[in-house]
Amino acid sequence: MPGLPTPGTRVSLRYRLPAGSAKPLTDVVGHVEQVEPTVLVRTKSGELVDIDPGAIVSVRELSYAPVRASEIRALEHAAALAWPGTEHHWHRGWFLRAGGGVTSRANSAVPLDISAQIADLPVIVDWYRERGLPPWLALPERLLPIRTPGVKPTRVMVRPLDTPTTAPPAVSLAPRPDAAWLAGYRRKVPVDVLTAVVDGELTFASLADRAVGRGAVTAAPDGTRWLGISSIRTAEDSRRQGHARALCEALLAWGVAAGAHHAYVQVEVDNTPAVALYTSMGFRLHHQGHYVDARTL
Repeated sequence: MPGLPTPGTRVSLRYRLPAGSAKPLTDVVGHVEQVEPTVLVRTKSGELVDIDPGAIVSVRELSYAPVRASEIRALEHAAALAWPGTEHHWHRGWFLRAGGGVTSRANSAVPLDISAQIADLPVIVDWYRERGLPPWLALPERLLPIRTPGVKPTRVMVRPLDTPTTAPPAVSLAPRPDAAWLAGYRRKVPVDVLTAVVDGELTFASLADRAVGRGAVTAAPDGTRWLGISSIRTAEDSRRQGHARALCEALLAWGVAAGAHHAYVQVEVDNTPAVALYTSMGFRLHHQGHYVDARTL
């Protein structure tokens, strides 16, 4: 049986029908309610489909609720403004970012407008070549007909900010990362890359010497203000999940105060602890994406 996501996840599931059925296979779309002893999937109409695990042929995780391509584009627009690199340039609907080659988000081109086309890739390749950088594309699903698997498959998870959030008192916030924050981050990312933002607000959260994180509030073209939580790093001890949660709670509270309507995180699909943490905090899958070297297309 293919691996099943945790209960609550929305899936498209294909399974074999009993012998003698009119067709050998069928599909169901809905939320997983249990995975053993049988798999139960609740459809949009409320029907509960009971499936023998041995009959399952394939499982594809879907966004928690149906999402239009325009909604993906809007969220990715806000996210790109939150990590614009130290140099950025618009070209025919593509947002090109460069930040000295440090971090994928700050050094990739993302198609943010419906006018962005694959035909623009030669110009993108040249732009990055002039800066001595590989021409990475950040490709959210469904925005361009590119099927190359690429690298760093990523989940974009979201939650509304419609309830009051209290910041843990032990977490401190500052508009710029200080020496202690940089030491806790443990990555050699230049300060000018970390502090770059377009038409937005930033904060850098610290929990003593145990955890650090970054928050950015930027707006999508439709006016929705998004809080992006990133750069979460924790000390190597048994309480790291608790430290990360406290830090995220402080950033959520800051985002509400800054006028954000929703929050998002971008996490690599194989980062199981982070996915579990964000899920426990009410984040749900919005869409997925990955990176592709434009020279391979």
